[in-house]
Amino acid sequence: MASKLPKPPFEHSAGGAGLAADTHATPPKGILRWLLTTNHKEIGSLYLIFSLIMFFIGGIFALVVRLELFQPGLQFVDPEFFNQMTTLHGLIMVFAAVMPAFTGLANWMIPLQIGAPDMALPRLNNFSFWLLPVAFTLLLSTLLMPGGGPNFGWTFYAPLSTTYAPPSTTFFILGMHLAGISSILGAINIIATILNLRAPGMRMMDMPLFVWTWLITAFLLIAVMPVLAGVITMMLLDINFGTSFFDAAGGGDPVLFQHLFWFFGHPEVYIMILPAFGIVSAIIPTFARKPLFGYASMVYATASIAILSFLVWAHHMFVVGLPLVAELFFMYTTMLIAVPTGVKVFNWITTLFQGSITFETPMLFALAFVVLFTIGGFSGLMLAIAPADFQYHDTYFVVAHFHYVLVPGAIFSIMAGAYYWLPKWTGHYPSEALGRWHFWLSVIGVNLTFFPMHFSGLAGMPRRIPDYALQFADFNLVSSLGAFLFGLSQLLFVAVIVKCVRGGEKAPAKAWEGAQDLEWSVPSPAPLHTFETPPHVIPQPHP
Repeated sequence: MASKLPKPPFEHSAGGAGLAADTHATPPKGILRWLLTTNHKEIGSLYLIFSLIMFFIGGIFALVVRLELFQPGLQFVDPEFFNQMTTLHGLIMVFAAVMPAFTGLANWMIPLQIGAPDMALPRLNNFSFWLLPVAFTLLLSTLLMPGGGPNFGWTFYAPLSTTYAPPSTTFFILGMHLAGISSILGAINIIATILNLRAPGMRMMDMPLFVWTWLITAFLLIAVMPVLAGVITMMLLDINFGTSFFDAAGGGDPVLFQHLFWFFGHPEVYIMILPAFGIVSAIIPTFARKPLFGYASMVYATASIAILSFLVWAHHMFVVGLPLVAELFFMYTTMLIAVPTGVKVFNWITTLFQGSITFETPMLFALAFVVLFTIGGFSGLMLAIAPADFQYHDTYFVVAHFHYVLVPGAIFSIMAGAYYWLPKWTGHYPSEALGRWHFWLSVIGVNLTFFPMHFSGLAGMPRRIPDYALQFADFNLVSSLGAFLFGLSQLLFVAVIVKCVRGGEKAPAKAWEGAQDLEWSVPSPAPLHTFETPPHVIPQPHP
């Protein structure tokens, strides 16, 4: 049963949604244009290209890990290099692939979705991007240094990362500081833009969910990035200046590191998933041709998740010897955070109910996100049960849970957003045939890789090891085959993007029939300068 589409909630100003005429000087050509640009669309594109490159570098590191785990025994790399690959894979994927990709989407889409001419602080925007290539060039260069790169896991627990770490750890700390500064500056810019540059008539509760989720994410970034900066500065002092923050022999406490890291690290997990909720909340209504069910409850659920994310950090630490009252507290708060997440899943499914649904590539990725992210949520509830976590802890069950949340969660949503907005970015529709091949190979690859890890973990296989007992051989064989399938299928994603940039079916301003947000009033491809005369937004009641 098709639902009647609402009237678009905006009026076109003179000049077509306030588009700039040819009033701007031609931007500089060549490399200078990209080094000095302050345009939100160009900076968004730089973030997305950087993130795609780092996604492949981090993916290659993961394939080295899976190649070594293809069968029992030591085949291809020594344990030291294996540890460096696991560490750098995690660091690159979290800080250089997922976070910059979401920031790139924010740069591109937030001004278009709120009717702003640009980000509020354009020069700061340029600076915050260019910190990233410097930070991760530093991090990757550690592989070439004496003693090799970081080898202590992406969570860099002390004393592994202080007493027993290679000399290159100091460069790793510098790189992480630069990446953290970039995140904080980007978050300040996003908050300033959303609070100050909305089009006339656009109230806070009229903003698209992607804008809301990013506003809440930006506050999370500002709250937790200084905690990360503090803990890595304490590491720096322990390594180079003789302090003992995390050294029990000098009066410190290694468990203090875990408390500080996870006080940053658990909100960080939501920093990597809240914008995904916003993307999916844009795509599902568009292809169901219905307004999003329960808009206000989605906003409140997102804010609830952000607040609760500060109250669950020690569920990563159930085995360190916490007092019973602390274990109970963190067990119950972790279970509680599933409630607002469940509200979101319920609202997406209800939006689909009796919609006039079509299954273009963005919708396929969005639906896979809902199904597979929910699987990750259920395994997270299992990990929340403190006595059971004693068995799961540091096994491949944790790896399975974490990757079901982040690969079909964060990465699938980024891909869904790319397919959804590519017509707006390039003026051409992405290839449906290539997109579907990419989708199905990715879904099969992800499930082949990570689903067997639940069973190898429950059977007791520890994570972060280059060798394992014979009984885990079949599970690891399937996981490694799946990893190579997933990794190689991402070349199709690059092919889709290149093909779309070079040509293809022309996209109109409103590229998708059910799309209602403000960005679809701008021509495709979006001109370099938009909304210099802001559109007037007509407030709409939410279902």
